[in-house]
Amino acid sequence: MGKTVTDSPAAARQRTVLFSLCFDILLWIPEIIVVVLSGSVTMFADVLKGGNELLATFFALVVIYIMSRGAQFKYDYGMGKFETITRALTGGVMLISIFIIFVTAVHRLFAPTSVGSAGAFIGIPLMIITAVTDGYLWKKNFGISQTDPSPIMEAQWRLRRAKTFADIAVLGSLALTFTLMGIPQAEYIDPCVSFIIIGFLMIEGFHEISSSLPDLFDVTLEEELQLLILRELTSVFTEYTEFHGVRSRRSGSRVYIDIFLGFDSEKKMGEVQGFIDTLKVSLENQIPGSVVSIVPTQEQKKGN
Repeated sequence: MGKTVTDSPAAARQRTVLFSLCFDILLWIPEIIVVVLSGSVTMFADVLKGGNELLATFFALVVIYIMSRGAQFKYDYGMGKFETITRALTGGVMLISIFIIFVTAVHRLFAPTSVGSAGAFIGIPLMIITAVTDGYLWKKNFGISQTDPSPIMEAQWRLRRAKTFADIAVLGSLALTFTLMGIPQAEYIDPCVSFIIIGFLMIEGFHEISSSLPDLFDVTLEEELQLLILRELTSVFTEYTEFHGVRSRRSGSRVYIDIFLGFDSEKKMGEVQGFIDTLKVSLENQIPGSVVSIVPTQEQKKGN
């Protein structure tokens, strides 16, 4: 019995990301209430972090929805560039959040304030629920990313992994502050732990931006893949007469490779096409997610 539409990888991605977005919205509102009641810098940092994650998850859902509607066929290279731009924007927002949290945490270190007991009392069970659910989504998204690789799902499982550890840090801060309430030194626990959240945001933001920029500027393939292509071409060098270069670009989970070759003018087109088909299949089998085009030409291909 074949798979139904709802069992397809695309449907699984959409359901998981939609659930993640709904879950984030559902818990983000009570987290804001906890910040108001407790005055916790750590919770404030986590709320800003949660806002970034909401943005990232929303963008991911938009891309998946557009692709499920078939809009990727309106573009020669799919929706990969839009996907990459949204990742870069999310990383930029994270960097802005880092500055706001850092200033707030430093101020609280010089003017310590005790965390409100009501906020801590509500925040502790809330963070337990959040940590457990984020851990589940981390595992779920990682599984989908392994079976159906995609920059969207890779970003989602990395985001959930960082969020799970951040949830545990916030939970520890609230629990420790609540336990030691009344002791003057306990007032420093909250702002100090907020720097851990800053660390998670820096890791996430740097990864999103550093992963996006090469694709936006169409950086050439990694040296390992270039060597693989050259090795494959060397093994069949008798089949063509000229090599005019390789051009590549990434678009989301796809890598597009154009190889420009010259052929003997005496060869029949059927022979050339047979060689092209064989080379294309061989390279695409060796480079996951690749779309290879062999372009017969008699002169150097110029331009982008």
